[in-house]
Amino acid sequence: QVQLVESGGGSVQDGGSLRLSCTASGLTECIREMRWWRQAPGKGRAEREFVAGITRTGTRRYEPFANGRFTISQANAKAPVYLQMDRLKSEDTGVYYCMTRCGDDAYWGQGTQVTVSS
Repeated sequence: QVQLVESGGGSVQDGGSLRLSCTASGLTECIREMRWWRQAPGKGRAEREFVAGITRTGTRRYEPFANGRFTISQANAKAPVYLQMDRLKSEDTGVYYCMTRCGDDAYWGQGTQVTVSS
């Protein structure tokens, strides 16, 4: 079992910044990649969209909308994972989830709300 806890959401104006963090606990040795997903208002769980991921070796990947504005980081495999979000837009509004896999099992945090107002 892996437990994920996010923090750092909030409300900002267009163009502002937020930094989200995700702390993993439990059987973290099996984690190969930590990911951030988001769910826009009015969309269901099945419509969550991938934002960014970072592997245990530090390889990063981003969805096109996040490239150049968001940065995922993790100091080491046991450290929190951060998502620095700059130049936020109203369409970035949603609940942001930390997610990982351990074998065939997927684990999600409870989510943290990000609201960007224009």
